Amino acid sequence: MVRRMQADSSFGWRVVAGAFVLATFGWGLGFYGPPVYLHAVQEARGWSVVLVSTAVTVHFLVGAVVVANLPALYRRFGLPAITKAGVVLLAVGVLGWAVAHEPWQLLLATLFSGAGWVAMGAAAVNAIIAPWFVKKRPAALAMAYNGASIGGVVFSPLWVAAIGWVGFPMASLAIGAVMIVTIWLLADLVFSRKPDNTGETTSVAGAPSLPGRKLWRDPRFLTLAAAMALGLFAQIGLIAHLFSLLVPALGDQWAGLVMGAATAAAIAGRTLVGWLMPAGSDRRLIACVSHGVQIAGSLALIVAAGDNVVLLVAGVLLFGAGIGNTTSLPPLIAQVEFAKEDVARVVPLIVAIGQGTYAFAPAAFGALRMLSPAEATLVFVAAAVVQGLAIAMFLWGRRAYLCTLSRMPLT
Repeated sequence: MVRRMQADSSFGWRVVAGAFVLATFGWGLGFYGPPVYLHAVQEARGWSVVLVSTAVTVHFLVGAVVVANLPALYRRFGLPAITKAGVVLLAVGVLGWAVAHEPWQLLLATLFSGAGWVAMGAAAVNAIIAPWFVKKRPAALAMAYNGASIGGVVFSPLWVAAIGWVGFPMASLAIGAVMIVTIWLLADLVFSRKPDNTGETTSVAGAPSLPGRKLWRDPRFLTLAAAMALGLFAQIGLIAHLFSLLVPALGDQWAGLVMGAATAAAIAGRTLVGWLMPAGSDRRLIACVSHGVQIAGSLALIVAAGDNVVLLVAGVLLFGAGIGNTTSLPPLIAQVEFAKEDVARVVPLIVAIGQGTYAFAPAAFGALRMLSPAEATLVFVAAAVVQGLAIAMFLWGRRAYLCTLSRMPLT
């Protein structure tokens, strides 16, 4: 018999800790891992950058398809079972990257890794946390999502060191085995618990449910999905190239340290918003402010002109401050804008749309670098423009949300 506990109870914070660990492994292997795998596979097999980069894109696109169907999978098999299946698929997929001797084997491995990691990604973390927290959900999600940033801090250098020490196949076996045991235990001991239904809600009072295609015609959903996708596209596109753009002015070592500082800024920004955001605040406006800070960072990077170290560091820190909020704020917006029964559909869908979009961001920003000798300026301008469009989407959707609250037709 499943044991039920009061939502927002002390056990809920144990769930947050478990989700933090889940996110650390999920992003560490499924998000920050592929760039390292790309380099390792290319060096071991001598395959072209285009081929291996295509594998990374397929990895994320497959994940986008699976994450859109997570609610149905959870309903049929249960969250613990899907989490266990996800961790096994991810471990097998990463091992497949390591041992692939033919291009088709590499692409087959991406099907496993891409399908598996999203059961440990943003939508999964939200599904784990949401039943336990209502009023404190922003803080709980912020803490759990910080595991994603820690995943990059821990696993990016760990993968490099482990591959250099024992080789990619043995490294993937060892890290995959630790991940499977850890997450399997969490699924049985923590994620299998369910809280009592408190009846609390922060959704729009009396908001009608939007079953089937109605959701896809709702401007709140469309603008939220577009805003998240645009924000992630700008973010992933810039981050993918930022290190190489910083190296000429800072050198390899300092560029790496500044990139680490961006991760620290992401953790700080997400935590501050999660804990300090007032109850009843307009979450779309908060998202606009967060993107505005990132635009300020892009502008500082433009003004730095590639050689002003102070402005370069300031720009990276400002841009980094909003990185975490791009992932954590959209689910919180969905929590307040949609009927409770729709939130479980909205969050995986916006995550899927975002992932399917940002899968192409590194290539798109790379193409920009080929257009002009002023490659850095083009990248930073593009990031600022795309994030400006994300702000426009948040504001457009805010108007639709306010019309819902006032029961006035949208004109």
